[in-house]
This record gives sequence, structure tokens and C-alpha cells, in this order.
Amino acid sequence: MPNFKTQLLILILVLVPIVALSEPEAVEALLRRLDSKRSSASVQEAAAKAVLERLLPTHVDSFEFKIVTKEACGGQSCFLLHNNNLSSRQGPEIQIKGTTAVEIASGLHWYLKYWCGAHVSWDKTGGVQVVSIPKPGSLPRVRDEGLKIQRPIPWNYYQNVVTSSYSFVWWDWERWQKEIDWMALQGINLPLAFTGQESIWQKVFMDFNISKEDLNDFFGGPAFLAWARMGNLHAWGGPLSQNWLDQQLVLQKQILTRMLELGMTPVLPSFSGNVPAALKKIYPSANITRLGDWNTVNRDPRWCCTYLLDPSDTLFVEIGTAFIRRQVEEYGDVTDIYNCDTFNENSPPTNDPAYISSLGAAVYKAMSKGDKDAVWLMQGWLFYSDSSFWKPPQMKALLHSVPFGKMIVLDLFADVKPIWRTSSQFYGTPYIWCLLHNFGGNIEMYGILDAVSSGPVDARTSENSTMVGVGMCMEGIEHNPVVYELTSEMAFRSEKVQVQDWLKTYSRRRYGKTVHQVEAAWEILHHTIYNCTDGIADHNTDFIVKFPDWDPSSNPITNVTKQNQMQMLSVLDRKRRVLLQETSAHLPQAHLWYSTQEVVNALRLFLDGGNDLSGSLTYRYDLVDLTRQVLSKLANQVYADAVIAYQGRDVKAYSLHSQNFVQLIKDIDVLLASDNNFLLGTWLESAKKLAANPTERRQYEWNARTQVTMWFDNTKTNQSQLHDYANKFWSGLLGSYYLPRASTYFSYLSKSLRDNKDFEVEEWRKEWISLSNGWQAGTELYPVKAKGDALAISRALYKKYFS
Repeated sequence: MPNFKTQLLILILVLVPIVALSEPEAVEALLRRLDSKRSSASVQEAAAKAVLERLLPTHVDSFEFKIVTKEACGGQSCFLLHNNNLSSRQGPEIQIKGTTAVEIASGLHWYLKYWCGAHVSWDKTGGVQVVSIPKPGSLPRVRDEGLKIQRPIPWNYYQNVVTSSYSFVWWDWERWQKEIDWMALQGINLPLAFTGQESIWQKVFMDFNISKEDLNDFFGGPAFLAWARMGNLHAWGGPLSQNWLDQQLVLQKQILTRMLELGMTPVLPSFSGNVPAALKKIYPSANITRLGDWNTVNRDPRWCCTYLLDPSDTLFVEIGTAFIRRQVEEYGDVTDIYNCDTFNENSPPTNDPAYISSLGAAVYKAMSKGDKDAVWLMQGWLFYSDSSFWKPPQMKALLHSVPFGKMIVLDLFADVKPIWRTSSQFYGTPYIWCLLHNFGGNIEMYGILDAVSSGPVDARTSENSTMVGVGMCMEGIEHNPVVYELTSEMAFRSEKVQVQDWLKTYSRRRYGKTVHQVEAAWEILHHTIYNCTDGIADHNTDFIVKFPDWDPSSNPITNVTKQNQMQMLSVLDRKRRVLLQETSAHLPQAHLWYSTQEVVNALRLFLDGGNDLSGSLTYRYDLVDLTRQVLSKLANQVYADAVIAYQGRDVKAYSLHSQNFVQLIKDIDVLLASDNNFLLGTWLESAKKLAANPTERRQYEWNARTQVTMWFDNTKTNQSQLHDYANKFWSGLLGSYYLPRASTYFSYLSKSLRDNKDFEVEEWRKEWISLSNGWQAGTELYPVKAKGDALAISRALYKKYFS
């Protein structure tokens, strides 16, 4: 038997190659392993061809696709564009090669954008613009030597763990197929694949003696699954029917099959420790803790205070391993990358680095026992949202708790608060530079285009960079297409983009022609709406969709003369806002980071170009969205004017401003009704369409209505703490929900002025919450088809409010 020194030497020799593995070597080893799992070249070529056929059926024979090895691309992923040498006008005109079908689709998109002036966005943001593409046989030729575009980093990641609830929840396979096509065209090769996991959990937990009835108290309703998965709540909106579970599992298999055909690497869920309450009874000695309240009104145990199995407990590894293995059994060996966010908005019980390291190791052990090659993908949001806990020792302990190369971090909010800069590149851990951008699926024109165009390049070229990808982690999708097109491109660009020049080509592509007034409008939007540098996470807090729940009579404006008040009402934009803030620190302030007058000027330019673009769906969407943006900010000013008049006991001014606010809601509702993409009805009908029986139909509609309004539980006099978090500027929602809320509120203020009494805020809340609960339970139908001329309506509203 060898002595201790010999054993130690053997151990060192075994471990040294692992420890010595550099970050690039570890990533390369992972990439080689993932490449070996990809579908065959013929399958991927056929999948790319199918994308082309769905996008541009008239040009199916105009392109030739071919999968090539990374050696043909200099050892990296790339796409190559070449002219086909044709002796006649028959056959493919352009050859596109790529290392995967995603690369081929990306090359197709690049060619259509930069040679044909085409544009691809979500259907709900205007869809595709392909009228600028020449007919087959007349496609523009690329330069003789062709074009090669290499990825400077391996991955283009997509989705947030809550996107599945805010945006995908009611999707069928037809809608998912469109999304996966969009992903491929944008170059996304690392998408989250969270659909159907409750069906897997049902099977796993039943193996641990948890009954289906017990799981009714564990799973949330369809529109709230993301938060049930994260252990924020349980049972709210549920229970889930067996029909839902089975249906979603079938859908997940379709999603994964298509992702694999296109050469994508899906990211599957793993076990984070969130367990049903019944597990504590079945395993009384297990280290299971009940978590605290997460945004309920009164700690209602029916929904709040979920149970977390400590990663240090042996049962954690058992359950985690069983879940990974069950996924492999259902889906096959489709990935090695698994998402887990055990510590996201849920801090460990102690900040002892040794303890944190042991927890991280246990989480990874549960993955690796199920898949020996598992890699842990973790959101880095906790390092921003709970920075007081996650100091350098704690961060290092978690990040270094797994073998090197076995963890990838999403720098989730890098467009605003990049953690890589302050953490020494996540202390050597590979990370993906991510755009967070959207919260709650709110509809708000917002972004930081300059940060998008430079942030990924700065991160990748920085000293000792460990960046391995660019990602988009918006909470909700189908808005701000300009932001997502530029972000997707950054996964292929090795140098910074000159945004102003890029926007000119974007405008031309998006609308199919050059219109100078619209180009000038986009120049304004670049340095106003799309230049938010205040560091504030942009939840839409415009007062129409997130009405202030406060009592203005309890914070009266003092020491303000009538003359000063009138001066305040007449001051515009920034000066006006500063005066309001100086006058009353208690006056609610919606997020505003730009000059509203400049954006009004952009709208005027947009309208001036309307005659040339009136038939364009992309133009119509942008016009409606920009007009909505301008009017919603105006409504914020009008609300403030009404409050100032109320606090000054000026009945005439109050009446004028409150009526104007209500009228703005009505006008915006009419505007939104003129475009199919701003309708409440489509959201509700997509929910009902998935139901198998009347009971499900009512449940799904209640889920859909509740998520975009009250969101979570309430009492008779207290709104949910998350009310309006997922607010939407949708026609139907404004007219039937936001309008009666504002009208009711202003009627109580009017009564207060008339009777010379304080505002009865509790009475207003009681009446409004009752109305809201009734609306959430309602079944009235809303239009699913647009009505009215968007350009004419927008012009009329501009004349009414700004001429």
C-alpha cells in the first residue's frame, strides 16, 4: 500500500491539470462537448432552409445553405456569404455557409439587412419588412471575395426566468415556431427552455411520495409560474390541471426539437431547493426552512412563505439529481447547461464564506450527479440587488464553489450596472454581458443605445476579460425593436457601433425606404428616449398605468402663493419638474429622463413623413407607440397640475386638469385601438384558447387579467404591493380599467373640495379594489382587430394637444 506522501503526490498529479486549465481552455472544452451533441449537418441545413421558407417563401431557391466546420472559420463560429457563379439566371444566387444552422440563419438575416434593406422584428412590433428585397434572379451580389463574420465570443444568450410568464405563457406551437425563427435570425444560440417543467416536477415529487393534491398547493397558476418556480409564492392562480401539465410537456418537446435542429444549445432548469410543504411532513428530519413574506398584503399563508430545502441536506442532492435525470429521460441528452438561482433575492442564513462555498458546491453536486458534464448558469442579479450581503468574500466563495469552467454568470444588468467592472471580471468566472432593459413586460419606449453599442466591446477587450457572450434578459418582450436588433448584432461585432449612422440604416430597413423627416426623428430619439443614463431601472410608472395610491391632502403644498402656483403651471419640461420637486417632496414623480419637448418635435417629424409610409406596418407601430409615449408623459404633467390645484383649493383649475387627465386616457385608448399590437383582447383570447373546458377557460382568463392589473393578492382596503407591476398600455385595458380608476379617484377628490374635508383615501381604496376584483373576474369580450386610421388619429391628437 502506498504511503501518505505517495498518495498526496498522486492526488496532486490528478488535480493539477484541472486546476491549471485556463478560462479559454475550459470554455473550449465545453464548446467541443456541446458541438458533439449537435444535430447532423443535413438536419441543420434543412432547418435553416425551413426558416427561409417561412420568412421569404418567394426566395427559397435563391439561397444555398451549407454547414461547415469551425476550421473553415478560423476555429470560431462564423457565417460566410458568397455569390454563386451562375452561367444562367437559374438556381441559387447566394451561398451562405455557417458552423451551425443558427449561423446560417444569422448570415441570411445579415444579407437581407445590409444588401436588401430588409427588416425582421416581432409581429407585435410591426413584423417583417421585405418589400425592399429584389425579386428572385435580381438579388444584390456580395463582393467577389465574399464576406466572413466571426463571433468574437461564443454565445448569444436569450431570456429572463420570468419572460416565460410575462410573455410566453399563452403561446401555442405556432407562436413558438415564429419565436425560434426570430431567435435563429438574430443569432441566438443559448436560449432558456423552461416550458413544461411542472410536468417533470410532478413526476419527480411523486417519486418522493408527494401526491398530486399536495402539488396543487405548490404550483402557481399559469400566469404566475415563474414566481412559484423561484419560491416567491405558491398556489396563487392555481391549481394546474393535468391537461395544462401534459399540454406544456408536449410543447416543450416541440420547442427543444426545433432548437436542436437549428444547432442551438438549450438551457434547462435545475433544482434550486424550492419544495412543497408536504415534503417537510414526509421527511421531518430534513433541513427545510420556511421563507419570509414576498410582497403579499398580509402574509396570507395560502400564498406566501414558501419552503426551501437547504443545499447542505443530502435530500437536496437526491431531488436535484432526480430532476436532471428525469429531464434527460424525457428529452434526451440535449444540453449540459442548467440554470439555477438558489440565492436570487434569497440570501443564505450566514455570510460565512466557508458556508456559502459549501452551499454552492452542493447545488452543483445535484446537477453533476444527474449530468456529469453539467455547467451551472446563474443570474448575477443578486450581486446588484443584494449588494450589501454579497461583498467580495461572499461573491468569491459562491463563484469559486464549483470546479473552474463549470459556472457561467449572467451579468444581468450590464447595460446599466455592470458587475464585471467591480468584481475583477467575476473573479475569473466566465460571464455573459446582458441587457436587462424591461421590467414586467411594460410598454415604454426606453433604452441606452450607446451603452449597448459599446458595453459588450468594452467588456470583451478589457484586461483579463472572462466574457463569453452577449445576452438579452428582458422580463417581457415585444416592444422597443430597435434595442433588441442592436443588442443581437453585438454578438457578431468586434468593434463599437456608431449608433447615429446605424440608426439611419435601421430607419431605412425598418420602413423600406429613406424618409428624411423620419431619419431626423430617430436622431432625436437617440439622444432622448434611447439615452437614459440616470441609472434608474425603468419600470413604467406613468400615472395612467400606475396610478399613485396616496392621499394628496395629507401633504399640502405650503407657502406657495397663487402667483407662484400659476408660474409653476406654465413652466415646461425640466425646469417645470425641478420646481414641482422643490415645491413638494411628496408629490409623486414618474420616471422621466429626457426633454419631453424634444420628443414632441420628433413626433411632429414622424407625422410629417407619414404620407410616404402610411402603408407600412412597422411605421404604424412606431407611430402609435411614439404618440402614446408623448401623451402618457403629458398625462403625468396634467396629473401633477390637478394635484397642485387640489392642494391649493383651486376648484376651477382642479376640475380642468382632472377632466383633461381622464380625456387623455380616452384619447390614448382610441389611438391604441388603431393597431392590432396594442389590444387587450388578443392577450385574453390567447389565454382562453389553451383551455380544454369552461373551468380552465375561466381560470386562464382570471390569470391573464390579474397579472396585468392587481398582479397579486389584496384586501378590502390594501392593493397588492405589486399592483400595476406588469402594467400595459393596451386598448381595452385603458378604457375598462385605468379610466374608471382615475375617474373614481378624482370624484373623491372633488367631493373633498366640495365638502371642504380631507380626501377619503380608505373609502376610495375600498371602492377601487372592489371594482378591480370584479374586473379581474369578468368575462366581457374585447376587440382583437384594430379599428381606425392610426395616422389620422395621431395627427388629430398632435393638433389637439401640441399645435
